Amino acid sequence: MTDRYSISDAPAPATTPSSTGRLRPLLWLVLIVSLAANATASALGATLLSVAFGVVTLGSGAALAVNHYRHRDS
Repeated sequence: MTDRYSISDAPAPATTPSSTGRLRPLLWLVLIVSLAANATASALGATLLSVAFGVVTLGSGAALAVNHYRHRDS
């Protein structure tokens, strides 16, 4: 006779932090540093440097958004 109150599915084992867990803080760090560098370069009038840091800022922000949508819980 089976016990109808027992849980048949074992809970999933706890996962260790993967590369995704390490990628997100790195992307945040790149975003903040490039944002500060972009603002500084813009204030100093270094247009080409400001554009370069702006591209890095946009890229890290886009990567954070992609990472969020790929790894969110369903």
